[in-house]
Amino acid sequence: MKVHHLDLFTMCPVGRRFVNGAGSALARGHLVAHALLIETPSDGLVLVDTGVGEADLRDPSGRLGGAFAWFTGAAKGPTRTALAQVRALGFDPRDVRHIVCTHLDLDHAGGLGDFPWATVHVHHRERSTAEGRATLPERERYRPVHFAHGPKWQTFGASGEPWFGFEAARDLKGLPPEILAVPLDGHSRGHACVAVNTRGRWLLHAGDAIFHRSVVEREAPAMPPGLRVFERLVAFDRAKVGANHRRLAALAEAHGEAVTVFAAHDPVQFERMKAQADAQLR
Repeated sequence: MKVHHLDLFTMCPVGRRFVNGAGSALARGHLVAHALLIETPSDGLVLVDTGVGEADLRDPSGRLGGAFAWFTGAAKGPTRTALAQVRALGFDPRDVRHIVCTHLDLDHAGGLGDFPWATVHVHHRERSTAEGRATLPERERYRPVHFAHGPKWQTFGASGEPWFGFEAARDLKGLPPEILAVPLDGHSRGHACVAVNTRGRWLLHAGDAIFHRSVVEREAPAMPPGLRVFERLVAFDRAKVGANHRRLAALAEAHGEAVTVFAAHDPVQFERMKAQADAQLR
């Protein structure tokens, strides 16, 4: 299977020094929304996460919320949608038959409405939480406009087969066994990592289970303090976030030759992995 690395939403939060580890504290930083577009042999194209949608860019404050739009610079920074990037790669968007969501936060699931025909795979607890929006934080992170088109949900649970020391990795209905969901709640109630086997090696899209490469890369600089604080503030379960860090670090340490673990918002990991994948695709 061929895998394309997409940056679906360049986020520019205020405080570059605290977000990226260098630069002015007053300048806007740079984070990415790292998604995957997978070419499968018989099941069409598969997206892992969608970033924000076309309609979100036309009305960022109204659809994403004024605070989020301002904080991320959604109305100012360069932004790309999954729909636009699929077309730019020469594909027909109708060939995107499946979308696998690590979770349904607005910056990961905002583009679902651009692919209303696609089957959306997500943990059942994440779907019920996003639809219920029982708490104030959940009302901010899950936006009803992103699900108003009536997604073709295909939910999964927490059971499955062992995978590199994790208790459960789930096959996804309608998708080849090279694409798995690895439930790992903590950032949200139904968060899941997504594993993709390409060229005999696994890529583990860790979503927001980690925010910075230092969790899984020993030589990386420490996580900037702004990211560390933000990660804790938005977590559903802070204790589980810490435990997940340790589990993913152990995975990278023990199985780094077989599995590459990456975060959804780390720009350094994104640029490195995109360059490697583009070189292989040429």
